[in-house]
Amino acid sequence: MPCPSSCPPGLLALMAPGLALMATFSLPSQAGDRRALPVEKPSGVKGRTLILLDVNTKSPVRIISENFLSLQLDPSIIHDGWLDFLSSRRLVTLARGLAPAFLRFAGKRTDFLQFHNVKNPAKSRGGPGPDYYLKNYEDDIVRSDIALDKQKGCKIAQHPDIMLELQREKAAQMHLVLLKEQFSNTYSNLTLTARSLDKLYNFADCSGLHLIFALNALRRNPNNSWNSSNALSLLKYSASKKYNISWELGNEPNNYRTLIGRSVNGSQLGKDYIQLRSLLQLIRTYSRANLYGPNIGRPRKNVIALLEGFMKVAGSTVDAVTWQHYYIDGRVAKVTDFLKTRLLDTLSDQIRKIQKVVNTYTPGKKIWLEGVGATSAGGMNNLSDSYAAGFLWLNTLGLLASRGIDVVVRHSFLDHGHNHLVDQNFNPLPDYWLSLLYKRLIGPKVLAIHVAGLQRKPRPGRVIRDKLRIYAHCTSYHNHNYVRGSITLYIINLHRSRKKIKLAGTLRDKIVHQYLLQPYGKDGLHSKSVQLNGQPLAMVDDGTLPELKPRPLRAGRTLVIPPLTMSFYVVKNVNALACRYR
Repeated sequence: MPCPSSCPPGLLALMAPGLALMATFSLPSQAGDRRALPVEKPSGVKGRTLILLDVNTKSPVRIISENFLSLQLDPSIIHDGWLDFLSSRRLVTLARGLAPAFLRFAGKRTDFLQFHNVKNPAKSRGGPGPDYYLKNYEDDIVRSDIALDKQKGCKIAQHPDIMLELQREKAAQMHLVLLKEQFSNTYSNLTLTARSLDKLYNFADCSGLHLIFALNALRRNPNNSWNSSNALSLLKYSASKKYNISWELGNEPNNYRTLIGRSVNGSQLGKDYIQLRSLLQLIRTYSRANLYGPNIGRPRKNVIALLEGFMKVAGSTVDAVTWQHYYIDGRVAKVTDFLKTRLLDTLSDQIRKIQKVVNTYTPGKKIWLEGVGATSAGGMNNLSDSYAAGFLWLNTLGLLASRGIDVVVRHSFLDHGHNHLVDQNFNPLPDYWLSLLYKRLIGPKVLAIHVAGLQRKPRPGRVIRDKLRIYAHCTSYHNHNYVRGSITLYIINLHRSRKKIKLAGTLRDKIVHQYLLQPYGKDGLHSKSVQLNGQPLAMVDDGTLPELKPRPLRAGRTLVIPPLTMSFYVVKNVNALACRYR
């Protein structure tokens, strides 16, 4: 029965029929659920929309990994040359900002990658040009620029501007080659040398990231079993260097028939993973290494069949079950696509399908979403690398955490396309700043929230909140600006008008710190620059990350959420029982 208008707001928030018994709030949770919320308008509220919000502070509903937001590098960085520049002080600084995290080295070219155990490949003898100079740009040339990082003893380089300019020129040329391969689904072989592996591991280790390396699964014996000879060579070299690495085998095995005209079913893939596990156990360094897979694509009928076959054979062999997801075909994407609630909700059904299979064969097994991005086909300039793409990314983080997905791996930190977090000038893009805020403010404990919506005239078939998405976590323990017991809300407003949220119950009359992320400049949603609380975000002149300063709000003040924005709110001194202890 509806509460009378005289009820206090906190009680109304707890009794409202819009009560959300989930870790985060995002109605409709399924695209088809669009019922209006039948809550009476209280006295004194005229012509406005007001959301009453409270959080269950007694216990978390989910606990996700400390490495929940993780990163991916595509093997294409070997092809276009960016791997040789991973020692850049600027890149390492940017990656450190997102630690702790996993760094997954995998992608479309994983199954065309071969390891070659040589330290000093022959220098190029071709004519002058970017490729000629870059291939002869050995570490000994810039030895004077390489310094030991005092904190970690890492090799960090200050690459000369002329070499970076040559590299960008080469990468622009290679971009067309890589796109042609991707659109034709025909890939050339890649060689990873021992020197290149050293550079990759140096980047991960110096950045505080744990490397996950995906091995080539398409090296096959005549009977279609996995040929592990090249993988064994890589494992032995890594072990000789005492590299701390976790492992995978292959990438999107459901696409093998289109790649090479030869399929690998789930049962055979499971046997291949068991073979890899046995191989790891023979090498002391990796006898207890983690193994993840099978990294399937979107869970359509044939992909689910492959996953079921895999889980029957090797479900207990892997430490987490992995799949990947891209929202939009990057070749046809429009900025309005990123504002569609039905697009944001497509991931929910995929989670359900994956969880159903995993829980059937290995109940409780951890599930990861790897290789997630706004768009496929390498992304689209001024869209998947713009402010607008952040709506998908932040909602992905909130939805996955609320559904208990342990880790999400973002494709990609740096690559040839436009889904990356850092561009080829080593400048952070909007999704990087969004990820940095998430890392600084959001802890692994997910909280349930209680919401009531008040409308002047509830309209059948529409819910004011289907474009207003609210998530709640304990504030990160690593953020020493806030005492334990604080709570962080993050909010996506897809409406073209501002919305008001009144904190109720345990959140009432508490001091709140606002972190409002908006596009910076005249490009609006297409902008590749962002501002935090009205101040543009950029790296400091000395190459360090800027301080992320909040805007303190007066205790008891209604939160006003601007249109088409993403924001974080730290509610201080809640003394939430769920957030006091790690």
